Amino acid sequence: MGIALANPGDDFESSLLSFEKLDRASPDLWPEQLPGVAEFAASCKNPITNSPPKWMAELETEDIEMLKELGSLTTANLMEKVKGLQNLAYQLGSEESREMTRGKFLNILERPKK
Repeated sequence: MGIALANPGDDFESSLLSFEKLDRASPDLWPEQLPGVAEFAASCKNPITNSPPKWMAELETEDIEMLKELGSLTTANLMEKVKGLQNLAYQLGSEESREMTRGKFLNILERPKK
């Protein structure tokens, strides 16, 4: 027969605790740095400046507004937006294909010279 505890979860959780301290300066524990990690960590420690990132410099106001709008969507709404864009792309491709075929029949399109 086992002993019933008032709250058996407390003992289990306390048995999982570890008070071991891992010192990253130890060459035995951390013999090699991963390539690129030191540079990435150094770049993260730099103070944040007020200048926008390089990729944002070329964005126009409407692009930024669209990014904000897309960022505020829920996952389901974002998926719906993507499906709408896929449908639009399909429709545009179908229309372009019809126009190209029509142009060939009407002999409007230039044919490459051999």
